Amino acid sequence: MDDIRQLLLAAFDAEHREHIAAIRAALAAVETGRPADWNDVFRRAHSLKGAARAVDLPAVEEVAHRLEALFDRVVQGRLGLDRATAGVVDLALDRIEGLVAGLPETPEPEAPADAIAALDACLSGGPIPGAAPPPAAATERAPEPTPAASQAQAPAQAPAQTQTQTPAAQDGAVAYLRIASDQVEALSKAVHDLNAALQGQETVTAAVAGLESGARALRRSVDTVQGRTGEMVALARRLREAGDPAGAALDGFVDRVRRLDGDLRGVIRGISGLARVQSRSTGIVDGALRRLRDDSDRLLLVPAETVFGGYGRMVREIAREAGLAVEVRLHGLDLQVDRGLLQALKDPVLHALRNTISHGAETAQARRQAGKPEALNVTLSVASKGSQLLVTIRDDGRGPDLARILETGRRQGLVPPGADPSPESILDLVFAPGFSTAAAVDRIAGRGMGLSVVAEAARALRGRATLRAAEPHGTEVAITVPLSAARQPVLLVEAALRPGEAPQTFGLPSGAVAQLLRLSERDLASVASEPAARINQGGRDVVVPLVPLASLLGSGAAPLPLHDGLVRAVLLRCGPALCAVAVDRLLDVRVLLVGPAPPLGGDPALMSGTVMLADETPALVLDPEGLCVRARAGGLVAAPVAVPERRKARVRTVLVVDDSITTRTLEKSILEAHGYRVFVCVDGQDALDRLRRDGAEVDLVVADVEMPRLDGFGLLQAVKADPGLTRLPVILMTSRGDPADIRRGLDLGADAYLTKQKFDQRELLDTIGQLL
Repeated sequence: MDDIRQLLLAAFDAEHREHIAAIRAALAAVETGRPADWNDVFRRAHSLKGAARAVDLPAVEEVAHRLEALFDRVVQGRLGLDRATAGVVDLALDRIEGLVAGLPETPEPEAPADAIAALDACLSGGPIPGAAPPPAAATERAPEPTPAASQAQAPAQAPAQTQTQTPAAQDGAVAYLRIASDQVEALSKAVHDLNAALQGQETVTAAVAGLESGARALRRSVDTVQGRTGEMVALARRLREAGDPAGAALDGFVDRVRRLDGDLRGVIRGISGLARVQSRSTGIVDGALRRLRDDSDRLLLVPAETVFGGYGRMVREIAREAGLAVEVRLHGLDLQVDRGLLQALKDPVLHALRNTISHGAETAQARRQAGKPEALNVTLSVASKGSQLLVTIRDDGRGPDLARILETGRRQGLVPPGADPSPESILDLVFAPGFSTAAAVDRIAGRGMGLSVVAEAARALRGRATLRAAEPHGTEVAITVPLSAARQPVLLVEAALRPGEAPQTFGLPSGAVAQLLRLSERDLASVASEPAARINQGGRDVVVPLVPLASLLGSGAAPLPLHDGLVRAVLLRCGPALCAVAVDRLLDVRVLLVGPAPPLGGDPALMSGTVMLADETPALVLDPEGLCVRARAGGLVAAPVAVPERRKARVRTVLVVDDSITTRTLEKSILEAHGYRVFVCVDGQDALDRLRRDGAEVDLVVADVEMPRLDGFGLLQAVKADPGLTRLPVILMTSRGDPADIRRGLDLGADAYLTKQKFDQRELLDTIGQLL
């Protein structure tokens, strides 16, 4: 029975979050003057009540029942949702979240008296009582996440632990398994070690292929000898007739050649069979290992909601205790960030949020006179900006008082007598330990420790905290830290820094990558005698600087790297600016643990960290902002080399789409060896974007089926539905050889369906030849 209840509670946990989020979204819409679907809100309150009854939570059921009645009156037009009523709904939702979060410690909670009384007052038309403060123990701990934090907050309570989601027995339910984070990190390292070890299989595959090639060469030599056996038989007969014993010896030699031919055929069949088994096994292991590697890496990335998701409720609780009305909005909490980095920011963000209440709140009359809504608006946003994680806490309150901050700074000796600091320097004073402009010490502020904690945490993470006046009202605190302090998706590229040298691998934070470019002659331009790229952005053509990575990294002026008549480049976005960095090869996107940049051996303005590749070799992670600044400085590139003229007979172009770099490389090498021009894409969405941009250059598509973002079936369906692409031949080549999959692919319009288990490059080439 306990197991069944746990399953039901897991389902309820997911369901109640969904309903509360939808109700809060409706309240936010009303606050900004947008319409809300009150019928949907009423249904959600009704569903919440029924779900609470199903898991035997009468306390939640009581609150949900009153919410249902309240929303029923709103639907019927008998009750308006004014500021006070919206505050009661907020209180009720917070109490429900608190009850569910506290179930591990209090399996049979009591109904929250303050929320029940406030809802009853709304329903009866009486005066709404002030929200009672939380119990004493909870009040003392209000700034911190409660011990009974919700499962979405659990990592914030146990820094040495992380959570994984597993399918629950109920539809739509999610079960959480708490495990030590060091165990997850050990798993990730073991997977990467295994990946490095299995790369030795490529040597075995090459050795088997060499044996097969050698055996076939020997077979051809035997065939040559075998072709002369007729002459040798005739010679042996003449020798025997002449009584020469050499005739018998020659007969014996002919017999041995024939037996050798038969034995050699058997050896070749065995080696060929071994090569097929080896190739098939390597493909299966490579695919399984790739999935395992990606899954293990993703375990250490969690949504920002796991740490910050409960902060809205805590801020509302703090505001209620202070008798203030507040609206809290959370943005970007679905961003995947390394768990350890989020943990390090947990307390600083909470201190900054408390600061908005203590220093930003105004009286309702003052807000009305300033043309603001009565409730203080507080927004917590999490975003990735290039190689940086940006956490912003903003309010629309009174804003920073520069004169008062400067006066306090002079009194505390932080500003020398007679000095006239800039506004930015004055605002930086608030991050000094012990600095506070509060008139008195209370529960929320006055000790001057809040923002100093924010600044210290940002510095410890090699970042910084800033405070500025927000427009048109209020204050904004921004915490910016490098994502190099955590795991992050990294685009791997290759570039030779000097002519004749072997290319090196570099990483670029994928958050700063706006687009991957393959530039032909018509895409190249020249601005002030320096190369530039002509690209399409938002439906319009723009020209951006195009600089070889070799030039940016200090090897002097370098020509644009050309391969197959194309320049490969990475379009970097740094704020509003764009620049294109030319490289030799675009490799792959991997989630990697980014360590600190080396202290010596490079320009620190261009490096943001290091990663360890699968073969245990380190690679530099470059700073996109530093690259853009240097690229815009100009004067780095020699005149672009001339692009070879196009052949009069147009070379056919094949687009290879596969998320395995091994498979992409194999197919590309096979096709290029037979005279095709080849583009490669890492998944279906990448391919669809490329086709919609450069579809006229592509003659045929070879695509895998199992890929992230958009799989092969989805890509095929999109291609056949696009009038400009519908005639484009598409070959699906995948390890999914089930008849149902083959039938589905052909029904969607695939021109051919090949399986990797019995991959034969001749079959692929013949199929492409027939379709083109």
